[in-house]
Amino acid sequence: MKLKTLTLGLMMAAGLSHADTYNIDTKGAHAFVQFKIQHLGYSWLYGRFDEFSGTFDYDEKNPAAAKIEMTVNTASVNSNHTLRDKHLRSDDFLNVEAHPEAKFTSTGFTEGENGHGSMTGDLTLNGVTQPVTLDVQFIGAGKDPWGGFRRGYEATTEIKLSDFKIKKSLGPKSETLLLTVSVEGIKQ
Repeated sequence: MKLKTLTLGLMMAAGLSHADTYNIDTKGAHAFVQFKIQHLGYSWLYGRFDEFSGTFDYDEKNPAAAKIEMTVNTASVNSNHTLRDKHLRSDDFLNVEAHPEAKFTSTGFTEGENGHGSMTGDLTLNGVTQPVTLDVQFIGAGKDPWGGFRRGYEATTEIKLSDFKIKKSLGPKSETLLLTVSVEGIKQ
């Protein structure tokens, strides 16, 4: 009887779905953390973070179990202007000396139609953690030329700077930052 129970348990476990883990491809520069924000309401200021890392899990049989964790080096902010980047690193904005990392940890995923979905999670920035929701677009998945398997997504969200205790304000049109995260993961 015990052997039958053990065999049945192993057969059931083998049939369970298993999430694949993907390392975000930062070495090949196939991932980006970018932002844009209005400058005084007159133009868009674009920037990015040059150093970040992370992993995500995805199970085609159970998309709701998808999860991601990313860490960003806040001192790597790059708006293509040295003096502005120095100011962005100061305690007026990112306060990188006190908070050298920003982090996103997902808490849930809802798959929508046509490759769209919604990822909820906790964003920690400037020492403050707030829940955020990202609109996710599946880009594609498949074998790469080097014998690996890749999967890619783009996610967007808006964050209000004051929610993360960012002190400097350039007026009401510059209060909301649009964040875009584009990831290509390599299956492990």
